[in-house]
Amino acid sequence: MTAQDTTTSARTGTIQTRHGAIQTPCFLPDATRATVKHLSPVDLHDLGLQIVLGNLYHLWLRPGVEIIETMGGLHEFMQWDKPILTDSGGYQVFSLLHSKGLGKITEEGAYFTSHIDGKKLMLTPESSVDMQYRMGSDMILMLDESAPSISSQEYIHGSVSRTLSWGKRSKAEFEKINTKNDRMLFGIVQGGIFKDELIRSASETVAIGYDAYALGGVAVGITEEKLHDVMGYSIDQLPTDKPRYLLGVGYPNNIVRAVELGVDMFDCVVPTRNARHGSLFTSQGSMTITNAQYKTDSKPIDEQCDCYTCKNFSRAYIRHLISVKEPLGFRLTTIHNLSYYMWLMRTIRKRINSGTFEPFKNDIVEMYEKS
Repeated sequence: MTAQDTTTSARTGTIQTRHGAIQTPCFLPDATRATVKHLSPVDLHDLGLQIVLGNLYHLWLRPGVEIIETMGGLHEFMQWDKPILTDSGGYQVFSLLHSKGLGKITEEGAYFTSHIDGKKLMLTPESSVDMQYRMGSDMILMLDESAPSISSQEYIHGSVSRTLSWGKRSKAEFEKINTKNDRMLFGIVQGGIFKDELIRSASETVAIGYDAYALGGVAVGITEEKLHDVMGYSIDQLPTDKPRYLLGVGYPNNIVRAVELGVDMFDCVVPTRNARHGSLFTSQGSMTITNAQYKTDSKPIDEQCDCYTCKNFSRAYIRHLISVKEPLGFRLTTIHNLSYYMWLMRTIRKRINSGTFEPFKNDIVEMYEKS
């Protein structure tokens, strides 16, 4: 930690990795298939991104871990020289299991059917860690069970127990292969919406001991009213000297509320996915650029933004591109939305360091929950 807010649990810090330092709080855009959609690595550097998130499930199925390993690992493969975090593949696998019944869960791991070619596959705690390590990930997530938010407490209890067991196996495998001691393994806290299970999961995960801790399942169908409480139950059990990562939660109002509780890292598809649908983030709140009111609007998306898109193109032009589904439109809106998110995270860090985070948080919450 480099600074602690005086009125909240917000803090700034630095995470050291073999591919450079990360200033926190930080945001990780999704580079699901070894690319942030519509952007190049040069774009990511120009936007000030510190780290990206890769997806084991998709990269395992295509192009395959062996190919990525042969090509020198993810960094060389995608020409990105900063840190990469990869997820375990568990979220996608369990989505297939719970929503489509394409497989089953056992204590050993998860059996599932590939959505691409119907091939029968198995993902275990050991294979997940091993594949992430072989791809060259700097930050590795253990395999956890991401249960649906509608699950009963009885089911969640069993799911937490399974995740804890898988966590021990993940750590054992990680310690066996991380011979250079230059990677990080994240433990994952589950528990659904149940206080007792969240506390049990967090405290027992901490007892196992990891380099950092992630909060899982929070974004899976949970209501805004429950989000703050659920995060608080888990975070209260976590050590203050390790990074805390909130999985899959990424609207600006959610981010500042979580920072207030002491969360350091965030990822979400929201800024990039929403960009492709014309839903944009600005200093005045959210904007739907496809609305008719922007048809002849010569102003930039956000007059306070200095991104490439806002310095060069009008709302009318962006609206036209998105309306006719031109790839350039997706590129320009993605540049803008990620530029906004980088501004948001820089400002959060600046406000924490200067002791003025809380009023900034209140402004963001009011603006985005209204718009």
